[in-house]
Amino acid sequence: MVNNKDIKAEVSGRGNRKERVGTVVSDRQEKTVIVEVERRAPHPLYKKVVKTSKRYVADDQKNEASVGDKVRIVETRPLSKTKRWRLLGIIKKAEQVSAAESNI
Repeated sequence: MVNNKDIKAEVSGRGNRKERVGTVVSDRQEKTVIVEVERRAPHPLYKKVVKTSKRYVADDQKNEASVGDKVRIVETRPLSKTKRWRLLGIIKKAEQVSAAESNI
């Protein structure tokens, strides 16, 4: 887990960078995770609150995040064609289900 002090020290001096909190939906690629961020906003005409989600490709150099983890990502320079976000830390690890329990 990452402390808030470490996060502030790492990001300070870099200007205002966007941060998002989301869930890892894929970790199949090497050093890369796909994070789905969900937001709620009122519909412009009908004013009903609608959930929308967006997927971000984020850099995970240590390969520490796995599917289902709740993570914080921060905007960074372009690292590849689609990768513009970096994993800042894992907020909550996903609960692992053993193979015996999943077959029941």
